[in-house]
Amino acid sequence: MGTVKEALKRVAPSWALEANHWRNDVWSDLRLRLLADLGHVPSHRVRNLFYRRAGMTLPSTSSIHWRAEFYAPESITVGEHCIIGDSCFLDGRSGLVLGDSVNLGSHVTIYTREHDVNSPDFAETGAPVTIGDHAWVSSHSIILPGVTIGEGAVVAAGAVVPKDVPAFTIVGGNPARPLGTRSTDLTYKLGYAKRFV
Repeated sequence: MGTVKEALKRVAPSWALEANHWRNDVWSDLRLRLLADLGHVPSHRVRNLFYRRAGMTLPSTSSIHWRAEFYAPESITVGEHCIIGDSCFLDGRSGLVLGDSVNLGSHVTIYTREHDVNSPDFAETGAPVTIGDHAWVSSHSIILPGVTIGEGAVVAAGAVVPKDVPAFTIVGGNPARPLGTRSTDLTYKLGYAKRFV
């Protein structure tokens, strides 16, 4: 005995199935556009309310500054006391988790999906990104799919990170490489939310 979808395929005309698929695609794209436009509203409270309604896990102790954009916000989990700078792009399609007291500088880009350059049909591939407690990802950095940024690690401004960063390690450059280590005595809680941004 087949599923309901299989039964519908047998009785529904192909144009009806295509129309339904098109409607779902349009809504998915429109939803992301509306969330991006919402990023221009000068109120953390209003933006965060709608980000949560879109499915993002976002505690009240964390803040996302203006002009942020997302893919699959329902697969993004933000920990307590995090600060996400202005104009960040967060890709949740394969899963994105930020620990507690994570600081993302402005214009940080995090990808969890990419195209396989060797695929004959340019297929997508991806893996989740995890950023540990007290990690600091500086402005204009790019984190690629499948990367884990360890607890307390620092990614220098403008770095491109294609592989894991060990805990309390400072990395920088393109591709990012170790530059030093950070103190392991980190107890701070972030909570800064610039007004109107």
